[in-house]
Amino acid sequence: MESNTDLNDSRLANAWAELHNHAVSGNPLHADAYRLAFADPEFMLRRETRGIRFQLEMLKPDLGQTAQGIENTVVVYGSARFLAPEDAAQQLTDAEASGDAERIARARLAVRNAGYYDLARRFARVVAEYSEQRPPAERIYICTGGGPGIMEAANRGAHEVGALNVGLNIALPHEQSGNRYISPSLSYKFHYFALRKMHFMMRAKALVAFPGGFGTLDELFEVLTLVQTGKAKPVPIVLFGTEFWKKLVNFEALVEEGTISAADLNLFRYTDDPEEAWGFIKAFYKL
Repeated sequence: MESNTDLNDSRLANAWAELHNHAVSGNPLHADAYRLAFADPEFMLRRETRGIRFQLEMLKPDLGQTAQGIENTVVVYGSARFLAPEDAAQQLTDAEASGDAERIARARLAVRNAGYYDLARRFARVVAEYSEQRPPAERIYICTGGGPGIMEAANRGAHEVGALNVGLNIALPHEQSGNRYISPSLSYKFHYFALRKMHFMMRAKALVAFPGGFGTLDELFEVLTLVQTGKAKPVPIVLFGTEFWKKLVNFEALVEEGTISAADLNLFRYTDDPEEAWGFIKAFYKL
């Protein structure tokens, strides 16, 4: 059994998360007026100190990225559920061996969707290879939500060419951690979705949205709204997977119903090719 005096960086750093989970489970610590305020979990987790926690979640990733020269990013969104091609192939092999028709159908869908994982990986490689040839101040870094699926694929593509890349993970009720391809010094964890969203936009020079679920749609429409209303500077917004997006959202119907203008359709571009996606971004900034 590890003694109380055998402390290490990992144990100390994770102590706050453990104390938070302990309190959320209905096991608050006994009040102790003599604790230092910033070292008092019960005090720091109070409703009244939420504003302080907001500030900390804004400040830590901002300072960390600035110190490492991360000023320009391409943010890649997409499903956390898409598998790498090799994992999807193995899943299909196992499903076919089981003879379970429903399992086989799900595995075949996974194999199909794994194509998007490969494309996201290739897109990130293209961006990273370009940036690695530029002076540090002109580099553009891949940034994702830090999870599995499309996020992992994009971080992986940048990692494979030795480029720094960013992961902005979020604490969720189910177990989750940053994928293994994020640069360790740029792997951040957030409690508040709102602060995480702000960090996505603070350095974003482009948004590339691959097929995804509620989270992807949430981020996409938020960026579209910010740009449409002039609350954010125009940036290239690329919808990767033409068939998927046109099937999912009938933007032309919004024009027909008068809820958006025809000019709003120019806020984004469709593509199915990594090079073309990067070409849109390069053309926008005349790189």
